Amino acid sequence: MTASEPLPSEPLPLLTVSHLQTGYGSSQALFDVSLTVPAGQCVSLQGRNGVGKSTTIAAIMGWLPCWQGSIKWRGEDLLKREPFERARLGIGLVPEGRQVFPNLTVWENLVATAIKPQGGSDGQRAWTLDRVLELFPKLADRRKHFGYQLSGGEQQMLAIGRALMTNPQLLILDEATEGLSPLLRQEIWQALASLRAEGLSILLTDKNVNQLLTLCDHHVILQKGRAIWSGDSAALRAIGETDHLRPSA
Repeated sequence: MTASEPLPSEPLPLLTVSHLQTGYGSSQALFDVSLTVPAGQCVSLQGRNGVGKSTTIAAIMGWLPCWQGSIKWRGEDLLKREPFERARLGIGLVPEGRQVFPNLTVWENLVATAIKPQGGSDGQRAWTLDRVLELFPKLADRRKHFGYQLSGGEQQMLAIGRALMTNPQLLILDEATEGLSPLLRQEIWQALASLRAEGLSILLTDKNVNQLLTLCDHHVILQKGRAIWSGDSAALRAIGETDHLRPSA
């Protein structure tokens, strides 16, 4: 490279949250939360119950106003974007509690939210009904069952599959394995590892720190509505389990 040639620029992260403040009504819940999700990486949001993990996700999705700070998607300001617009940009959500449509079949739940991949899909294979059923064979066996007839683990698989049918560039999971049996939790972690290996960007919360250390590239820890620490898995292992950093069991 000659002196006259410009240096190659770093690619913009998919999602950048900077010094976010928000809350509910007049009650402030987040005071200073910053995080970055680079393309192709997995980031965990950790902390005890009630520290602001779900609130951070709600603000990212546009369900809560941003009082101060910024939320950007590929460098573009998201604050004036409605929640449905953020989803169309490529942000897929698996909400806490799964929230599948109870009176729709598995097949209807999956096709109801299907979106064709956008131009900026980064070369990833499109998610189709067949691909989702290949990832979760249990859903193939239950495709004619209604949402309310599924077990908790099957509902979580359906919630993930429904989000994948939007062909997201970023998959957000709030409490990825909450309330599931150990066997079903392992199936979910295996599916997320497969998605991670394919290069899908992921932001998630969960209480299983060991699994997060294995799956994720980077971690952000919240305390009382503030991001108090961030680093990679090696750094998180190095600091050990201290009282002020350990998420609740």
